[in-house]
This record gives sequence, structure tokens and C-alpha cells, in this order.
Amino acid sequence: MLQWPPSGALLDQQGAGTGMRKSYVAAHIYMIVGVISGLYYREMTKINEFEGETQLSVLHTHLLALGMLVFLIVLGLDKVFGLSGNKQFTYFYWFYNTGLTITCLSMLYRGTQTVLGNEVPELFSLVGGLGHIILTVGLVLLFILLGKRVKEHESARPEQPEPVNSSV
Repeated sequence: MLQWPPSGALLDQQGAGTGMRKSYVAAHIYMIVGVISGLYYREMTKINEFEGETQLSVLHTHLLALGMLVFLIVLGLDKVFGLSGNKQFTYFYWFYNTGLTITCLSMLYRGTQTVLGNEVPELFSLVGGLGHIILTVGLVLLFILLGKRVKEHESARPEQPEPVNSSV
């Protein structure tokens, strides 16, 4: 029986079991897809001799910034604060990736249809908005978890004595 979000054992079987590994793999995948989407934009507009505005022009930026860079930052935060290894990190991971995927697929469809000169149904504005909402839920979950870990990190540190000012 399938479980949502996938359990740790399933993720281990897929080769991305630890939180740090999941963040690294996600960043790597977003980097590859981001570069490919930039190539797609360039070639699609060149082949169709398109010179107007299209969502394809910002798709690779979304994938590289919101995908690759965010997961590289999460990787570093995980190293320092131990974010992964609990359900809240798993929920963040799946909500954020789902939201970003929906958003980017909506941009890909809208941009491609624009380049081809086709009308885009208004439904795709709603789909893109839904993707942004799901992505935002993921970010909220990340910040809640990060806030808890920062608080735990601060309370675990031994108290520092007051510095002594000596005048000679």
C-alpha cells in the first residue's frame, strides 16, 4: 500500500533516505532541470521565431533559485541544526517540492502555449496559484521547524560569563 508522504524506509530504497541526502538530490535535480529549461526556452523561441514575453523566460530562474538554491541552503541548515529525521521535515520536503513542481509545470505549459500562439485557459492561473499556495505551506513548515531547532540550539549552549572590563 502506498503511503503519503513516503516513509523513510521507502526513501532509503530509492537512495535518498537521509534528510541531507534528500536535500542534495533535490538541489541536483533542480539544477539539471533548470539548465534544461533554459535550453528549452532558447530553442523553442528560436525555432518559432518568437520575440515576445513568455513564462518560459523565467522558468529556469524559478527552478534554479527556488529549487537548487533553496535546497542547498536547507542542506546547510540541516547540517547545523539537524532539521531532518522527523515528520515535520518530511512534510516540508513533500509540500515544497509538490508546490514548486505544480508551479513550474504550469509555467511550462503557459509559456509553451504562448510561444506557439495558442490561447491559455484561465484554469492555468488557478493551477499556478495552487502551486504557490502549496509551496508556501512548505515554507511555513520549514520555518516552524527551523524556529524550534534554533530555540533548542540556543538553550543547549552553556551560559557564557559576562566579559570583564579591566582598565590598566
